Amino acid sequence: MKDALSLSGLPFMKMHGAGNDFVVIDQRGRKSIVSAALARALGDRHRGVGFDQLCTIDDDAGADARLVFWNADGTVAGACGNATRCVARHLMDETGRNRLELRTERGLLTAEDAGGGLTRVNMGPPQLDWAAIPLARAVDTLHLPLPGNPVAVGMGNPHCVFFVEDAEAVDVAGLGRKAEHDPLFPERTNVEFASVLGSDRLRMRVWERGTGITLACGSGICAAAVAAARRSLTGRQVTVEVDGGTLSVDWRDDGVWLTGPTAHVFDGVLSPAFLAAHA
Repeated sequence: MKDALSLSGLPFMKMHGAGNDFVVIDQRGRKSIVSAALARALGDRHRGVGFDQLCTIDDDAGADARLVFWNADGTVAGACGNATRCVARHLMDETGRNRLELRTERGLLTAEDAGGGLTRVNMGPPQLDWAAIPLARAVDTLHLPLPGNPVAVGMGNPHCVFFVEDAEAVDVAGLGRKAEHDPLFPERTNVEFASVLGSDRLRMRVWERGTGITLACGSGICAAAVAAARRSLTGRQVTVEVDGGTLSVDWRDDGVWLTGPTAHVFDGVLSPAFLAAHA
């Protein structure tokens, strides 16, 4: 972080997918500098920039790029569908290509231009076994032994999906925080509250692990769609309404495809003084 960065600061992009907002730092061609302390400082919406997740773009010999995701509390997030879509759109605009392979902790993900200004990404097959999600002990992942009878789904990160009569009326903060820290989830969990609007439509609100209430969550949207299909509440192709907009999910044989809009809001530069204070 010294030398050039200490003199010139660090460029970043602000992006969002359906209101799920990100700071994106392109580290290609240089050493990674992001730490838990810097992620927490950047995530502060009053003293930093503010984000739901921070994403770094790094070089990768076997893919078009490698992405690493950070939560606002400085913890690492294993997957982030909307950030992946946002970065994919940026890289497709940069290269003129309409298909990319991006490496994440989840594995190698395929992203494509879906037409009409939309971008889709294959988030991979859902993890349905208790140990893979992971849970603390062997239980039926389709009917967790918790109040509200939720479903557990792994999408490279853990999810706990509650089906409720009215997602608008749910205490997302209170119930989400409680479920996030339930002992059944050794790595904590993201929490979704979904209402079934039809055989191909859900209304969902979300509490994200390490961040709190967000307007959208790509992996959470995928998890809710998978949970609804597993319970035969919907088919495998659904539209999901979240607080920040509408996205679509298609659970195919090769994985769970997430499609929706992206936005590149602005570019900025973190000052040398900010970087030095949070090294």
